Amino acid sequence: MNELWTFALALAAGILIGMFFFGGLWWTVQKGISSKHPALWFFGSLILRMSLALSGFYWIGHGHWDRLLLCLAGFLIARFAVKRFTESPKEGDAHAS
Repeated sequence: MNELWTFALALAAGILIGMFFFGGLWWTVQKGISSKHPALWFFGSLILRMSLALSGFYWIGHGHWDRLLLCLAGFLIARFAVKRFTESPKEGDAHAS
């Protein structure tokens, strides 16, 4: 039971890391396109997001490939979730009101 809990936490941590990474990317694009210095926004965001994501993967994995794999799965789940919540409705979409 303890191992199941550890795996669930690794998956949840991956989702949180992914939400920060991809949500931060979306936010950076929104801010960067209207900025006078977009290169600073994009480069600074890249460094911050990448360091947090890699540190999180390193800390969660801690030498265990199974935890690292679950963390990566959570990261990918968050990628699809952030993409779905941040995409603009397409023209002619039945769900757009």
